Amino acid sequence: MDITQNTALVVIDVQQGFEDPFWGNRNNPSADDNIAVLIDAWQSAGRPVVFVRHDSEETWSPLRPGQSGNDFKPYVEDRRGKSGSREVLVSKLVNSAFYGTPDLDAWLKASDITQFAVVGIQTNMCVETTARMGGNLGYQVILPLDATHTFDLKGPFGWQRSGDDLSRATAVSLHGGRFAEVTTTEELLKAARTARD
Repeated sequence: MDITQNTALVVIDVQQGFEDPFWGNRNNPSADDNIAVLIDAWQSAGRPVVFVRHDSEETWSPLRPGQSGNDFKPYVEDRRGKSGSREVLVSKLVNSAFYGTPDLDAWLKASDITQFAVVGIQTNMCVETTARMGGNLGYQVILPLDATHTFDLKGPFGWQRSGDDLSRATAVSLHGGRFAEVTTTEELLKAARTARD
């Protein structure tokens, strides 16, 4: 895997509201540690970082603005503002970070960014949707799966899937469908250490 000095890290919805029992059982308890390590690596190398926040308009959502659940988790909030002009905050109302404010596609293009790694919450929702749309828009997308997490989910016909099952399905769909290169935090960090100019 090759990345460049200009490869962005897109951090999706790492908000306190996802600690709410409302969501049910989560998978991958190491996701937060891996996200923090990647943010640190990106910032120390001077690479661009995009923080994305879901500002839900749904009355039932713990992610509504004005609620503590809308805030970033402390480890993310503590790292914001350390990338200077190489950092942007995108606020969104839907799954894709490309439908937010400011316009992510325009910001990436203005910064001459053609590749990004995406991490955060939820693997099979906002992370997957952003990765798919990024692939459709022509970006090279990298997904370190262990730097994401999701929750068990009920669907139609009485079907229910665990967070692990949903994460695996996301990985297979994105990687097999060539929307993104699915990898691990360790492999991405290794690539970052040997990145080309």
